[in-house]
Amino acid sequence: MRHGIVVMNLGDFADPRTVVRLGRLAESSGWDGLFLWDHLGFVWDGPSADAWTTLAMVAGTTERLILGTAVSPIARYRPHVLANALATLDVGSGGRVVLGVGLGGVPREFGSFGEPEDLRARAEMTDEALEVITRLWSGETVTHQGRHYTVHEIALAPLPAQRPRIPIWVGGMSHAALHRAARWDGWLASTATQQLTMSHDPAALAAVVERLQLHRREAGRTSEPFDVVVDGYTAPNDRMLVAEYAAAGATWWLESLHGMRGTTEELFARVAAGRAR
Repeated sequence: MRHGIVVMNLGDFADPRTVVRLGRLAESSGWDGLFLWDHLGFVWDGPSADAWTTLAMVAGTTERLILGTAVSPIARYRPHVLANALATLDVGSGGRVVLGVGLGGVPREFGSFGEPEDLRARAEMTDEALEVITRLWSGETVTHQGRHYTVHEIALAPLPAQRPRIPIWVGGMSHAALHRAARWDGWLASTATQQLTMSHDPAALAAVVERLQLHRREAGRTSEPFDVVVDGYTAPNDRMLVAEYAAAGATWWLESLHGMRGTTEELFARVAAGRAR
């Protein structure tokens, strides 16, 4: 089991310098990764930091932390631009990037800019964007003519440091999300609720993991590594809780840090205390 933190990109953490300080603290306190929400909070609430720019700043001041999003709604990105940005970040960080993807939970973040709010359309765009991004990361010369995206004989450079590509984790609890996750490298279970509880206990998580394993067998992916990522809330002495989720199939625990949990000072203190032991 690896241990990371997942941080909102809103409120006080909309200041990237705050996230940079948190990243340095997380690394020195023994955490394995830092993941950011990827919301356009300025559309509906208040300030928000650009997730990937902020992670690039964290990468420049850390050496070991795995860095990624939980999750990026890639239907609002141009896939070739995102592929290039993440490949650059992966090279610059020494191969420490994970792309967490989802459909996006706030339709207004799409509709405010004339982009599709319809969930089915965003699902189509997500699947097609992942195809374009991963083909570009492969180094091949890509030609693609799809419903949403077009590429004419383009080979990406630089390529990601990680080969064959940057890992892709898929978030969501729906039947379609689980099928999508099974085709890639990991599943973000999104188990932390805003009420500071867990939406799935270890037994429920184990049942979902079993379904994922079935989907992966159907996709012919069982021989490849696969991460199951849960987020939640612990005190530093909650070792048994984390162990129960590990026994259920989780490979990562992400400590969930957001404004409903406490003040910025309290969240920093929790990170400084280290992983649950």
